[in-house]
Amino acid sequence: MPEAWWRGAVIYQVYPRSFADGNGDGVGDLAGLRDRLPYLAGLGVDALWLNPWYPSPMADGGYDVADYRDVEAVFGTLAEAEAFIVEAHGAGLRIILDVVPNHSSDRSAWFREALAAGPGSPERERFWFRPGRGGGPPNDWRSIFGGPAWTRVPDGEWYLHLFAPEQPDFNWNSPDVVREFHDVLRFWYDRGVDGIRIDSAALLVKDPDAEPDGGDPYTDRDGVHDIYRGWRKVTDEYPGRMLVGEVWLPDQERFARYLRPDEMHTAFNFDFLNCAFEPHALRKVIDTTLATHTPLGASPTWVLANHDVVRPVTRYGRADTSFDLQDRRHGAPTDRELGVRRARAAALLAMALPGAVYIYQGEELGLPEVEDLPDELRQDPIWHRSGHTDPGRDGCRVPLPWSGDRPPFGFGGDPWLPQPADWKDLTVEAQEPDPGSMLNLYRVALGVRREHLGDGGMTWLPSEEDVLAFTRDSGLTCAVNLGPGPVPLPSGEVLLASGPLPDGLLPPDTAVWTR
Repeated sequence: MPEAWWRGAVIYQVYPRSFADGNGDGVGDLAGLRDRLPYLAGLGVDALWLNPWYPSPMADGGYDVADYRDVEAVFGTLAEAEAFIVEAHGAGLRIILDVVPNHSSDRSAWFREALAAGPGSPERERFWFRPGRGGGPPNDWRSIFGGPAWTRVPDGEWYLHLFAPEQPDFNWNSPDVVREFHDVLRFWYDRGVDGIRIDSAALLVKDPDAEPDGGDPYTDRDGVHDIYRGWRKVTDEYPGRMLVGEVWLPDQERFARYLRPDEMHTAFNFDFLNCAFEPHALRKVIDTTLATHTPLGASPTWVLANHDVVRPVTRYGRADTSFDLQDRRHGAPTDRELGVRRARAAALLAMALPGAVYIYQGEELGLPEVEDLPDELRQDPIWHRSGHTDPGRDGCRVPLPWSGDRPPFGFGGDPWLPQPADWKDLTVEAQEPDPGSMLNLYRVALGVRREHLGDGGMTWLPSEEDVLAFTRDSGLTCAVNLGPGPVPLPSGEVLLASGPLPDGLLPPDTAVWTR
């Protein structure tokens, strides 16, 4: 069996619209991404996870997929995508592609056929069409993006959308849906994709007729596991491929069910992402994560950010450093200097833990959340469906700064979301010559990690109450000081520190690796 490469891998998340614009239209694309492959290889990552690149009306940043077997024209062509996969492999980078099985686009061929076919038709059975109740929707479900989860069509029926109305939910009771996604997996595996990231993985099975006390009617229902057993069988037809799930669940026992040997290979560790920058909370999450994964033989993942959450530099500079998906605390005071210091320490902590680590584009540059976007430029449906009370996720999706001292900072054309002028000090070009920059911290850390860390075990070391200290099987020790004052360094030679070590001590909000 080919090596399980995802165990201990470093995976870099690419949000294609915001990575690099190769044709000057202000939107990131495959041409820009292909030009930047040397940068990604030089950073020291092992694989790239790409957010959806499929044809889409972009009602939800590409997560409203119109065709799962092609590429959105704004990004390029299917032929370019195939060439990109080959070039990435040539640069030593594997590719994980986002697949969105919970919902489609209302512009997809299937949904247009369902609208035309009418009530009771096989075409409508691929989605959740229902008659209304008392002149209103079938039930009182609310959309995750705000507002009702049902939209009425002209013939009087209603269809379900747990997200935006432009994203009708698939009915996984339909054999057509099951076959379609098995074929989609094979389509991309045949083109060399190395893994699949499963969007909204716990939401696929639903019961619109469930009683109010019958448990959650659409999250983590038991039937979802049969779906992923089917996906695993397809994936196992292609040795060396993997499945990673987006599974937001507070119950670790329920979470672990997705990691059984005949389901997903791994899943995102959102407890770690959500955790406050506090020693007892972090240690509890780390211990729980290892206790959940080890009996299953599954590889843990460690993630600090993604395209849906407030960037760490901003979050860690606040009084409350935890993250709540339902509360982005727009405009809450943040101390940028403190946030940067903590983000550097958190990066070394995440990279030192056993398992895989995910890096969201721009983390390696220390980019902050952009919270002052003009309201008229915001595109996230959360902003609009919340009645402009939730700023949404645009602030972490602003295009990357590559070079120069003014926007578009080498991104390409006029960016689809504006970049702050003070990002001139955060460009790749500005950070490359500075040995103390966030970019060079990541490059050095990833180099050390490749040699000494990755998969394997860890052992906690005795330490002060506010210090997390552990050693890895390779002999590398990581210590993170989350207390108010400096503490002694762990023994051994200092390989890397997230900040200065005055007087031979480990200051607050600082991490160090020794050996």
